[in-house]
Amino acid sequence: KKENKILHTKKPHKNLLYFRGFCFVIAILYWFYQFYEANYKGFGLQFRYLTIWGLTGNVIVTGMLFRSTFYQQKENHFAIVSAVCVLNALVVFLYWRLYFIDPKLVNYSVRIVWFQEYYLHLLGPLLLFMDSILLNRSFRQFNSGMILALLISVSYVGWTEIVIGPLNNSPVGSKAAGLPYPFLNDMVLYDRLEFYVISILTGVFFYVLFWLIDRICLSYFLGFGKMSE
Repeated sequence: KKENKILHTKKPHKNLLYFRGFCFVIAILYWFYQFYEANYKGFGLQFRYLTIWGLTGNVIVTGMLFRSTFYQQKENHFAIVSAVCVLNALVVFLYWRLYFIDPKLVNYSVRIVWFQEYYLHLLGPLLLFMDSILLNRSFRQFNSGMILALLISVSYVGWTEIVIGPLNNSPVGSKAAGLPYPFLNDMVLYDRLEFYVISILTGVFFYVLFWLIDRICLSYFLGFGKMSE
């Protein structure tokens, strides 16, 4: 089977190294910036939020991809890259869907600064999506990637309901308190579980959609080489 060889000459390899280096550096700078912005009064700090789970995953996979490119290794890390790509896509979808209903549903006290808002909820996920789909071709390992994406989602639900909610007193809603996003505190447990299930299924939809984009659009219509497992 053909490998994706569009980036294996010296100049494209150098460009790829610069691109992945940029993505890694900007991701890790924003990751450290969260410690400056964090509310230290609550347990879990910034890691209460799904957005920061997405950012943390972004740091990990962009670092792995940059390292592989630096050492001129073959493209790898497919399962984790695809899973984190879907996690970030879910962050973008959920954030803007709720934001356009009411910004207070996702922003507890004050709106976050614009450059952080647009990086965390648009630019960062978009850069990872471009790498995952066009460069790493990470959706080639469907089963392992899907399982990992599901494990991340379920882990966040457990973290939120079992750890974060009981150990925090704010934000306070009409039905609960301590859950990271204000709207969750206005829902009873059954409604929250329903929301989590729908969100996880949305992530599954994104994974299948991105796999189809790679399999059909890139492999067949645009002439990219077929994926090697």
